[in-house]
Amino acid sequence: MSRKFQNPVIPGYYPDPSICRVGDDYYLACSSFELVPGIPVFHSRDLVHWEQICNAITEKNGLHMEMFSGIGGLMAPTIRYHNGLFYIINTNFADKGNYIITAENPAGPWSDPHWLTDVPEIDASIFFDGDGQAYVIGTGNVWDNGTGQKERGFWLAKYDVVNFKMIGEPVTIFNSALRVGSSPEAPHIYHIGEYYYLLFAEGGTEHFHSVMVARSKELFGFYEGFEANPVLTHRHMGYKCPITNVGHADLVEDQNGQWWAVFLASRLVNGVHKNLGRETFMCPVIWERGWPMFTPETGKVEWEYDAPELPEVIYPPEGSFDHFDSGMLPLYWTVWGTAPADVYRYENSHASLKCVSRMPDEELRPIPAGVISDENYCAFLARRQRSHNATMTCAMTFTPAGNERAGIAVVQALNHQLHLERAVSGGKQVVRAVQVTSEYNHPPYIPGFESRTDRTVLAEKPWKDADIVLQVEMHGMDWTVRVGADRDSLQELCKADGAVFNPEKVGCMVGTMLGMYATGSGTESENRAEFDWFELKQDER
Repeated sequence: MSRKFQNPVIPGYYPDPSICRVGDDYYLACSSFELVPGIPVFHSRDLVHWEQICNAITEKNGLHMEMFSGIGGLMAPTIRYHNGLFYIINTNFADKGNYIITAENPAGPWSDPHWLTDVPEIDASIFFDGDGQAYVIGTGNVWDNGTGQKERGFWLAKYDVVNFKMIGEPVTIFNSALRVGSSPEAPHIYHIGEYYYLLFAEGGTEHFHSVMVARSKELFGFYEGFEANPVLTHRHMGYKCPITNVGHADLVEDQNGQWWAVFLASRLVNGVHKNLGRETFMCPVIWERGWPMFTPETGKVEWEYDAPELPEVIYPPEGSFDHFDSGMLPLYWTVWGTAPADVYRYENSHASLKCVSRMPDEELRPIPAGVISDENYCAFLARRQRSHNATMTCAMTFTPAGNERAGIAVVQALNHQLHLERAVSGGKQVVRAVQVTSEYNHPPYIPGFESRTDRTVLAEKPWKDADIVLQVEMHGMDWTVRVGADRDSLQELCKADGAVFNPEKVGCMVGTMLGMYATGSGTESENRAEFDWFELKQDER
């Protein structure tokens, strides 16, 4: 019987996957948006089991990141290998825009960013042809439709990867697969046989997301769209389809000549909610009459496929329990925005978080263009939720004063959060559960953004001791909040409705983060919350 693999192959908030193969090894990079460190890189030998080997860009090699709404920052990396060197090209909306980093070892260290001052817009990709020449593919309003108005499309230019500059003028090679198709983006070019293939996303990253393909015998020719486009989508399957938002793909050929696509998609809960954001899925691809056919015969993304005929290599799972006793965090931990060194400390088997002025539930603001600041961060140490069933528990020592508060949080983008915190209320020491929701008109990167954040105390009780154990247990949309003096004495504080924190309008750009936080709620404080341990139990999927 054939061995099977299950989707998603990398569960949790790991969107925009890009993949390359070097010999018998596969490497995959994902977007990280406003999380620090950025661009998680995974390794696999069998395309099914993946192990994170690094975060490609960190404060050590020049990452500057700012906390705005969760959906800015780093997005849509492309990873490629050429002549002994790995390349990642990416956009940082919190810094100077497009950049390339390189590494001899994909586990790092990666170089400082080489800023691409002549590459505008988003989702730039890099392509090395058989002669070794490098090219950059980009997006923009570049297609002249004959009316004097420019439409979205793709351009291509030779690129000098030694001096990091464009060679010659960019050439428009395609507009969109559908007439005035929305959001053509995420382009990749491949030279396969006698054709150059342009693979790209279209329709936006939500329900109408899709994968499109075009081809040309000339690299700089105008590409011919496939009559069967889109080659992969679930937008025709209705809003209740359990796998949705399918799009943004990259191709790889295994050692046996079999082709595979990695792409993003979201899993629905109760037919509506997308708690986990966009995850990395995989499907087989075959070639017929010179065109790629994704997930052949069924044409839809399946939960299970026959696994590649490659030797199975299984890696240890992510740890569930962290005691912070090594002075160094595992790769799956992240923070929100680039913070000064004293905000987070890992010593004496504790994670210590400073009560900084800004909050995880800071009032949402527009994302400014071209303005870089060192002040946009909060104290939030977190992990990605990777299953709809998850329980986080931690032991904290903290005595708040004034507006200080600290605890654990379930954080979804655009200020939909659950906080379980120690705070001062009415002059008394309490523990409480707080529901944070927001109203807004559209994403913050669109001009005219307006929002309002609302906070509701779901439950509150007196708590004088500095020591406390906090827990949030999540089963789909049914959440239970517990507190206790120790793990053995946990008692229910309240229930919470996960649907409130993950309404359909939140979408899927990012996924839920689970972690610990501390804040002075508008006032900088030297007080710190000490976390002795943190446990996150969650199903494999």
